[in-house]
Amino acid sequence: MSYIAKPKVHHPSLKPNAIGLTRRDYEGALTTLCAGCGHDSITAAIIQAFWELDVEPHKVAKLSGIGCSSKTPAYFLREAHGFNSVHGRMPSIATGAGAANSELMMIGVSGDGDSLSIGFGQLCHAIRRNVNLLYVLENNGVYGLTKGQFSASADPGSISKKGETNSMAAIDGVLLALSLGATFVARSFSGDKAQLVPILKAGLKHQGFAFIDVISPCVTFNDHEGSTKAYAYTREHQIEVVQADYVPFRTEITTEYEAGAVQRVPMHDGSIVAFRKVTEDYDPTDRDNAYSHIRERQAAGEVATGLLYIDPNSKDMVEQNEVIAGPLYSQPFEKLCPGSEALEKLQLRFR
Repeated sequence: MSYIAKPKVHHPSLKPNAIGLTRRDYEGALTTLCAGCGHDSITAAIIQAFWELDVEPHKVAKLSGIGCSSKTPAYFLREAHGFNSVHGRMPSIATGAGAANSELMMIGVSGDGDSLSIGFGQLCHAIRRNVNLLYVLENNGVYGLTKGQFSASADPGSISKKGETNSMAAIDGVLLALSLGATFVARSFSGDKAQLVPILKAGLKHQGFAFIDVISPCVTFNDHEGSTKAYAYTREHQIEVVQADYVPFRTEITTEYEAGAVQRVPMHDGSIVAFRKVTEDYDPTDRDNAYSHIRERQAAGEVATGLLYIDPNSKDMVEQNEVIAGPLYSQPFEKLCPGSEALEKLQLRFR
């Protein structure tokens, strides 16, 4: 009896890319976020994007601030350089890292609190300088680490876990980036991997500041006042020996839809978010049109997604300031430290 050898079939996560690495090689630590958190879906998309681009992990710098979103870099590219900065200060660290070594591919992961509140000014100046950085804003509209208060991106009329209604206008990160002159602006949904992965890849390859606002639902703070089984109600009416929470399992929210179409996606709390992809003939190089399109979709109660704006002639911070090519550590000491005479000449320029 003869046997015919069957071809070896690799598990999708073990399939090597062009440089011989599998998706497993782009993973990090096991996540400690809530089951079903949209942030983990973004992590999966980031892993996929780096794997498809055949990026060498040790040539990547991943940075973050403080918040649920800022834990994300721990969950991908374990072999990359990493820096978890203080609250809202990640853009400064990225600016310094980019100036010191322009050969690094940089990705910064932040949240709506870390970016649009305490880090608002830092974000604005990173956009203005056009730092060569992929900036992923994981947007859930709440402060997840401090029990779900409204963030600056919470929409007017939205209801908090405690039943409070938000009366303040939201800061739209995409409109902010467009207004400040960002050279790459996009928005997506954590559950739409088919759209998000290509946008991430484009952002990583963009020469300059690539801003991607990703709507990422928070699965923990969706229970409402009035339920006798809610976390808040139980704590108020029971004798509490120790404060503890049980976070129920939620399934990941995913969707697929065609260009130009509207998709109404139910969230975990029963609310509906209407996403509209840009059409095939949409021009992402027209900043004014991009701004107008986003405002029109907002007026219609929809969230515009896709690559919303890109500047094909973008020059990043290093190129604008004619910084020497290559990392600073490759330069001789005499060039990095030319002495007191050179310092005095430099200071005269600022007097």
